[in-house]
Formats: sequence, C-alpha cells, structure tokens
Amino acid sequence: MTRRSVLTRDAFETRLFGVLRWVVIAGLVLATAFPFYYMIVLSLRSLDQVVLEPGVLWPAEWDFSTYATVLASEAAGGQGFLVFMRNSLVIAVLTVAVTLLAAIPGAYAISRLQFRGRRQVSALFLAVYFFPAILLAVPLFVFFSRIGLRGSLIGLLVVYVAQTVPISIYMLRNYFATVPVSLEEAAAIDGCSRFQILRRISLPLAMPAVVSNALYVFMIAWNEFLFALLFLAEDRDRWTVSLGLSQLSGSLEIPTTVLMAGSVLLTLPIMVIFFFTERLLVEGMTSGAEKG
Repeated sequence: MTRRSVLTRDAFETRLFGVLRWVVIAGLVLATAFPFYYMIVLSLRSLDQVVLEPGVLWPAEWDFSTYATVLASEAAGGQGFLVFMRNSLVIAVLTVAVTLLAAIPGAYAISRLQFRGRRQVSALFLAVYFFPAILLAVPLFVFFSRIGLRGSLIGLLVVYVAQTVPISIYMLRNYFATVPVSLEEAAAIDGCSRFQILRRISLPLAMPAVVSNALYVFMIAWNEFLFALLFLAEDRDRWTVSLGLSQLSGSLEIPTTVLMAGSVLLTLPIMVIFFFTERLLVEGMTSGAEKG
C-alpha cells in the first residue's frame, strides 16, 4: 500500500468522522431541546388551540395568561406557584449554605489532616450517599412527627443537609488534595493558623470546585420530591415547586397548558443557572480528577 493511498484513506476517515460528529451532536441537541421547546409552546397556547391543533410548533398567537394563572395565589383562582417557588428557593439556598459550612472544613480535614481511619471515614461518606433515600422515609417521617418538625421547612432542611453533606465532603476532598502542600507550608511558616490557611490559601484555589458543588446541591434541593411530599403535603402554603407540580399532574381538572406552564417554571431556573455557570461547573468537576 503506497503512502498516497494511506493519506487518502486518512483524509476520508477524517472527513467522515467530522460529518458524523456534527450529525450526532445535532441529533442529541434535537432529542434534548425539542421536548422542552414543545413544552414551552404548549404553555403559551390556549387550551382550545391545543385541542384542535396539538401538533403546531409555531402558533400564530401566544397566550401568556396561563402563567398568570399558575403564579396567582389559590385565593385569586390560581395555582400558587409563586409561593411554591419562593419556598423552594429558600430551602435550596439554605441547604447550599449549611452544606458548604459543614462540608468545606470536613473535606479539608480529610484531605490534609492525618488521623486513624481517614480513608475509611471518606469511604463512609460515600456509602451514606449511596444509601437509598426511600429506606429512610418511614423512620424519618415517624421521628420528625414525634419531635414536631413534620410540616415545617426546617425539618425538610435538616433532611436535605443530611443527604448532601456526605457527598459534598467526598467531592470536595479531592479538590483540596490538588492544592499544593508547599503553599500551605509557606503560609504556616509565615505564622498562619490552620483556619487562616484554609480561608486564604486553599479555599480560593478550590473556589471553582466549591461553586460547582453548590450548584449540584442547589439542584438536588430544588428538584427533590419524596421528602417534600412526606413532610409538607398537609400544608399547601409550604409546598415546594416540585410538590406543587406533582399535584397538578395528578389532577384531572387541570388543563394541559397549566401543567406545561408549571413544568417550565420548575425547569427554567435550573437551566438559567447552569448556562450562566457552565464554565465554573465543568472546571470544578474536573479539577480533582487526578487525585483520589
């Protein structure tokens, strides 16, 4: 086989895989973006138009009244999603704050301090995360009912923090392990305490990882449904947005347009946050990949 034929084959394969790459990318984008686009279209059409022409992808008229109905309070004839979104935002932000306050020093201690059973403790955190949440549902329901926290956002916050702290510690310890020890030793020679080293040296260098972990925890708290159903189902004013959406989908009296509008309100905040922080998210997820 001559060199000319080899080069020709290589050029052909390069062009072929170059075309196939864009075909695959276009197919994946279409498969993921089209359902969300169609959901938005359904939420912006009147119920009569959807019933008569359900397959229209670009309607002649857009109807935003559905969102007003979804966001309005129940007393005003709406679904109360504005209250649900506020509850979800509060619980998600508090979950992120408390989780990071506990996970950052814990992850730093595991990655830097030498103590007996350090590796076992790290593996235990991961094992706790892998424990199925459904097995904890009944015991936690009984426990929080007896101490009077069932039906409160505080009880839900405790459950979320207990779920997210172990995996956050496990993830962040790898990121702190990538920080050069020589920098911390130099700071210690200059008289910095362990807390000052963490605050001034390690934490700023691991900030992309901390941000990505915060986004991960926020998405967990925003989308969680099981424990929200167990603890908040009796008090509609404390429902989260995922719980409110599930009640819409389970009702035969709710129009499809209203259900789609609620789905958009549940999904859109996460998508906006992800697109604006994509760089930090990717950088944080890969910064600790070389060390375990």
